[in-house]
Amino acid sequence: MDFSIRSYKKELLDRDDIPFDAIKKNMAELEFINKYLGGHKITVQGFINLLRDKKEISVCEIGCGGGDNLLAIFRWCKKRNIKATFIGIDINPDCISIARSTCTFGNFNFVVSDFRNFIFDDKKPDIIFSSLFCHHFTNEDVVSMLQWMMDHSSQGVFINDLQRHAVAYRSIQVLTKTFSDSYLVKNDAPLSVLRGFTKNELKQILQKAGITSYSLQWRWAFRWLLIISHTHQF
Repeated sequence: MDFSIRSYKKELLDRDDIPFDAIKKNMAELEFINKYLGGHKITVQGFINLLRDKKEISVCEIGCGGGDNLLAIFRWCKKRNIKATFIGIDINPDCISIARSTCTFGNFNFVVSDFRNFIFDDKKPDIIFSSLFCHHFTNEDVVSMLQWMMDHSSQGVFINDLQRHAVAYRSIQVLTKTFSDSYLVKNDAPLSVLRGFTKNELKQILQKAGITSYSLQWRWAFRWLLIISHTHQF
């Protein structure tokens, strides 16, 4: 296995013919993985870094899947009496259906759309982020994605995504083979790691996007947290 080069092999979830029940099981297992392997914690940390001292905030997630990341931020805000509004955008209507059925409280708006075609009705959201979304795209696509996120946010952007690493690959391969009931997770989780990023790759992507001030941090378990602020220099 060559970990020096990103795989561009498509994940099963990227297809448009996956049955709803399979996607629902996939979203449930991804939420479990995010909850217990630290994914939600990383997402909330990215949000906190851009929140500063604000008591009212608007947040948009692109590639929101089943909405579990937005829900984690909502719960954090609720405990601290922070007024937050949320937009979740995903091209898959089944994912949006799951998100709507999960996030039945709070100020959530879920939209079926390619994020690149989405137009915000009112004003730009304060924060735009993605979690486990960038690795579905080529490096060139991620460059334009970052530029779109920066152009359409008023406060900042953060990304929570995977590090390509042999230990991460073997670990998730064993974990999903042993514990997963989802054929999508068993196939896509190890492949996602192969589609993940090295630090140098992310730095090259940022350079091509014209972004020079940012924070890029490694987080357990084999994640990158990239934070870019409109108002703060790193």
